[in-house]
Amino acid sequence: MSTASLSASVRTETGKGAARKIRQAGSIPAVIYGHGREAQSLTINARETDKLLKSIAISSTVIELSIDGKSSRTLIREVQRHPFKRTITHIDFQELVAGETVSVHCPIVYIGVPEGVRLEGGLLDQIMHQLHIEVDPSAIPNHIDVDVSSLKVGKSLHVSDLTLPAGIKLLDEPGTTVCIVQVPKVAVETVADGAAEPEVIRAKPKADEK
Repeated sequence: MSTASLSASVRTETGKGAARKIRQAGSIPAVIYGHGREAQSLTINARETDKLLKSIAISSTVIELSIDGKSSRTLIREVQRHPFKRTITHIDFQELVAGETVSVHCPIVYIGVPEGVRLEGGLLDQIMHQLHIEVDPSAIPNHIDVDVSSLKVGKSLHVSDLTLPAGIKLLDEPGTTVCIVQVPKVAVETVADGAAEPEVIRAKPKADEK
C-alpha cells in the first residue's frame, strides 16, 4: 500500500467568491467527507499538492491528511482542474473508516514477453491500464501484476482470466478484454524485385502521318 502525507486547514467561508480568493492566495479549496461525518471544507497548499500529485498514483494512494494537527486517512476521490490552465481548482477527499472496504482503480503491470511476440512476431496490445477493485484500505496494492508470457498470436486475456490476491474483488465486467497479442502485419510489396517492365502500348500513326 502506498501512502503520502499532506497538510490542510479548516475553512469556514464557502462559495465561488471565497474559493477564488483561496486560489489567489496560493491555496486550493477542498472538502473531506466519509461515513458518519459531515462534509468539511478545507484549504490545502497549491504548490505542495501539485508536487505530491505528480509523484503518486492518485486513485490508489492513501493520503494521511493532517487537518489542523489532527490526522485522517483518506483517498482522493476527485481532482478538478481549470479547463485551459490545467491548474488544480478543487479536491475531494474521502475519509477511510476501519472495517469498510473501498473501491479504487489500481494500475496494471504487465509481466513477461508473450510467446506470440517472441516467436511469431506479434504485438502486445495493452487495452486496459488499470483495474477497478474493492479492497480493505489497509491492503490496497501499489499495482496488480498480469502475466502475459504464455499468450500466443491471436489470443487475449479477459478480466475473468485474472487471479488476484485474497481479499481483493474485481469490479470490472468479467468479459472485458485486458490485452491481446495482435497478428503481425505483413508488408505488401508493390513491385517484386526483378519483375519485367510493363509493356507500353503506343497509338498507331494515322495514314497521313506515315
